[in-house]
Amino acid sequence: MDWGTELWDQFEVLERHTQWGLDLLDRYVKFVKERTEVEQAYAKQLRSLVKKYLPKRPTKDDPESKFSQQQSFVQLLQEVNDFAGQRELVAENLSVRVCLELAKYSQEMKQERKMHFQEGRRAQQQLENGFKQLENSKRKFERDCREAEKAAQTAERLDQDINATKADVEKAKQQAHLRSHMAEESKNEYAAQLQRFNRDQAHFYFSQMPQIFDKLQDMDERRATHLGAGYGLLSEAELQVVPIIAKCLEGMKVAADAVDAKNDSQVLIELHKSGFARPGDVEFEDFSQPMNRAPSDSSLGTPSDGRPELRGPGRSRAKRWPFGKKNKPRPPSLSPLGGPLPSVLPNGPPSPRSGRDPLAILSEISKSVKPRLASFRSFRAGRGAVVTEDFSHLPPEQQRKRLQQHLEERNRELQKEVDQREALKKMKDVYEKTPQMGDPASLEPQITETLRNIERLKLEVQKYEAWLTEAESRVLSNRGDSLNRHARPPDPPASAPPDSSSSNSGSQENKESSEEPPSEEGQDTPIYTEFDEEFEEPTSPIGQCVAIYHFEGSSEGTISMAEGEDLSLMEEDKGDGWTRVRRKQGGEGYVPTSYLRVTLN
Repeated sequence: MDWGTELWDQFEVLERHTQWGLDLLDRYVKFVKERTEVEQAYAKQLRSLVKKYLPKRPTKDDPESKFSQQQSFVQLLQEVNDFAGQRELVAENLSVRVCLELAKYSQEMKQERKMHFQEGRRAQQQLENGFKQLENSKRKFERDCREAEKAAQTAERLDQDINATKADVEKAKQQAHLRSHMAEESKNEYAAQLQRFNRDQAHFYFSQMPQIFDKLQDMDERRATHLGAGYGLLSEAELQVVPIIAKCLEGMKVAADAVDAKNDSQVLIELHKSGFARPGDVEFEDFSQPMNRAPSDSSLGTPSDGRPELRGPGRSRAKRWPFGKKNKPRPPSLSPLGGPLPSVLPNGPPSPRSGRDPLAILSEISKSVKPRLASFRSFRAGRGAVVTEDFSHLPPEQQRKRLQQHLEERNRELQKEVDQREALKKMKDVYEKTPQMGDPASLEPQITETLRNIERLKLEVQKYEAWLTEAESRVLSNRGDSLNRHARPPDPPASAPPDSSSSNSGSQENKESSEEPPSEEGQDTPIYTEFDEEFEEPTSPIGQCVAIYHFEGSSEGTISMAEGEDLSLMEEDKGDGWTRVRRKQGGEGYVPTSYLRVTLN
């Protein structure tokens, strides 16, 4: 069934229907356009929301980024941002594939419809013109017939009138004959016009208009098909992003499952662990008997024989307070009396202070060393600390981590400069062999600058290694064990190990000639231990240690050790990065201090 056959007389109906179809197409295009605006506004608002809640500081500078809760939240925001990107993609696909294409197709349909209806109206106009000509010829034939009949009646009346002249009768007959001839011509013209109109009318209703209607039907069906495809594009645009949106939702689920409360607790410990030892008990001050102080965990006791006795290693006098102000620079190692530790010759006269009455010394100790109670107010006041190059303003554990971080950065920079130097050397060799490629002298400034950078970085590496060794020693003295800092063994000290044959005498010479104050570990050693060490050289181990890493011991004065091997500590590190140990199988020598976990007796 087609419109040309069934709707041959519904020209106006078809005109209204096709116009309605094009209006529907335009309405759908407008709907999709507004839908894209909604999607774009939605995506824009989502991106603004994500930007509002994303961390403002870089990840490396934000300690909160180390927590799994913060990482999951950032990942959640990123997934929402990706989801917003998919909404923008939906809007773009709808705008390009639906709005633009259907709007263009609608214009084409309007032009085609206009052409078809112009053709139909032109055919109708031609048919109407033929009908007008038919009516004119019909009226003319009718008029000529009446005129001929009237002329015939006039000629017949004159012919019967006896008073009429012969000339009048002849003239009337000629007029009647002329009218009759004109009527005959009008009849023939009317018959021909009628035949022509009938032929044109049959062509109009059976051929011309059905073809136009069929073209309109085909156009409308193509428009409807295209509109249906446009309806499908609306769902296709959504289905295309469904897998990505599903991944975004899955990423949100993964981010939610990645929250690890236990790990966050451990991260908080790593970030803010100070490495300080807990403060000891506050001693009882008996003002009724000023010279008879009750011994406590943080004071020295006097045995019954009158000689001051030494507290255990866990009862050391000097302590680092975790809530003290961090902006104070670390003072040099002082004796409990407030001055530098005495430097005494092995066989010389005793130190003036060591000859004082032990009770007087205890009295001065109890007055000078006042354990402070920890307070959060003092801790908060330390936030405005002055940043020092060796990070001594930080707690020991944090200082060690920062120094380790900077040391790794300097090592990477050093390696980069070394690689650059090697590359410049190779380039210089190529220039010397093939001068047409370049002038070797032009590379000299770069090579010189690289060498200066290498020397500067080496000095900085040595400086940070020394600070790191000192910080690790401080951490060891506060907690009694060493942390495994590296996944790989640290580099041995750059300086050569001391001569093992002269280690005994060298230790005393170092004591005599050293003008630098002892390191901070010395503060944890009671005063009488220092005096005893000055007057007699230890012949037995002063502690135990465990090898953290394997060490070959190929140079002179060193000794090899295996990872996990138990060793006896014979002499502590003198600041050069080497420690003298004794193996159970026999044999003494020096090993890198950073390769050991030390426990003093």
